[in-house]
Amino acid sequence: MKWSGTLCLLCFLPLLATAEEPALQLALREAQGNQLYTLTTAGVTRAMPLAEKMLTPLGSVWKLYVYAWLEDTHQPEQPYQCQGQDVGEVYCCHPGERITRDTALVRSCGLYFAPSRLHIDARAWEAYWRQHNGPSWALSLSSLQPQTQVGVSALLDSLAVLPAQQKARTVLLDVMLDGTKEGLAAALGGRLRVKTWSWFSGDETQARRGGFAGWLTDGTPVWAGGSGTSKTVLMRYASVLDQFLPVSSGVASGQCVQVHLFARYPVQSVVKENTTRSITTGPLYGRYRVTFSNGNHISLVSNGETMLLTEKGVPRLQAHLDREEYVARVLDREAAATPLEAAKAMTIVIRSYLLQNAQREGDCLVINDSSASQRVSPSPASRASREVTAWTQDMILAGRAVNYHRDRAATGLLSWQMAREQAERGQRVDAILSAAFPDASLSRWDDPQATCQPMPEAKRWLVAKMEQWRTQLNPEPGYSEPPAFAVCKLVSGFPFTDRQQKRLYIRNFFTLQDRLDLAHEYLHLAFDGYPSGLDESYVENLARHLLMD
Repeated sequence: MKWSGTLCLLCFLPLLATAEEPALQLALREAQGNQLYTLTTAGVTRAMPLAEKMLTPLGSVWKLYVYAWLEDTHQPEQPYQCQGQDVGEVYCCHPGERITRDTALVRSCGLYFAPSRLHIDARAWEAYWRQHNGPSWALSLSSLQPQTQVGVSALLDSLAVLPAQQKARTVLLDVMLDGTKEGLAAALGGRLRVKTWSWFSGDETQARRGGFAGWLTDGTPVWAGGSGTSKTVLMRYASVLDQFLPVSSGVASGQCVQVHLFARYPVQSVVKENTTRSITTGPLYGRYRVTFSNGNHISLVSNGETMLLTEKGVPRLQAHLDREEYVARVLDREAAATPLEAAKAMTIVIRSYLLQNAQREGDCLVINDSSASQRVSPSPASRASREVTAWTQDMILAGRAVNYHRDRAATGLLSWQMAREQAERGQRVDAILSAAFPDASLSRWDDPQATCQPMPEAKRWLVAKMEQWRTQLNPEPGYSEPPAFAVCKLVSGFPFTDRQQKRLYIRNFFTLQDRLDLAHEYLHLAFDGYPSGLDESYVENLARHLLMD
């Protein structure tokens, strides 16, 4: 971890909030023991050792334990198919859709994880968790209920050694990337890998309490609980959690990247610093001066990750890096770690480019260090770049090819100069990315999923209409034509506008009603940030007027 919650606390204690504001309780398993923090939207108001007697309803966290058992015992996948006949399917899938355990965990589908459906033997279950020193409540299938009260401290201790933890942490990044939690990924990045939970508050049947339990990127167990559902808790406290939670830099991805350094520049010699002896082959340790055939030279630092090879008498440098170190090194070479939001966007694009363009040799990705692909720093990444990279760990863009340029911008091409300007104007990482890649979706490395199904015919129609409507719309207060947006097919529900990612979701594009829906949602986007953009009557009347004319 970059810094501990205790050190961070010093920055937040002065930010006291009013007693009326609801608070979030956040527990972390730290080196000095389990700690409990009380957070408001203004910051941390209290910190203390976590009491052993503190209890929490288990909520949906029981599903995480069934998931761990399924994964660790290598149970065959048993997909769940929604029939539209059980109210619990609202958390699972649409009628006719089938989901697997990974999706069921992220969506919190209790019907999938029901022990009776999975035919889990009670004695085998108990024996398994006794063998793995599971908490007492985990020994009995009958305790896998949301109302079961468990100790928060014992829960953290259990999460620290939970079987199949690495797989669960990978999959649970999708909780942050959930498109229904607008702006959550932009606020917290990839640092939280948690199972959300909600349950009734005490004896009150209407009041809800919710939160999450799981890990930080480095495996630090975490639990949180507050008033409201898990979604409202995450959205309400996203900003303060971003400031409070540590950035766990240096966490290995487990994916190796083999880089052919200086691919377009033949190497003439490699000399250890402060010596005159030329190195011929082998791993490099320390500082070196690399001279190229054209007479130019560069210094590099290696801790054994860089190899000097000789092919037909010609020296060649090759670096064997973890994927996240590779991303941080490209950020150092191609851009910078500031401004922060622009750097976050850049790391996601760099990682996406690697996934889309690298070759595969065995377990490693292979890519050239070249201006034709991505240039890579030959020395270890800076601390600042590693921390930005860790903030977005495992996050990519899915749905379209990506690229970037120093100052040129286009759809599908991120301009670093423009990204810096956008960040300096206060735009966040999601807005910066959506401007360059309007039809791409934030997703995770090992399971790229595009949430936007583009509707090119609908977009072409709207772009043509925008030109016709300009004379009528420009005089309207607050109208601002968006420079980039996407039109996406809506799977279910009502048409809506995702303002953060500049996306218009409509059902179809066949009828006049479909065009009216598209015009309506476009106006919401075009008047974003102005009061009339929230006035449904104004937007609907204006959309009808535009179409009738």
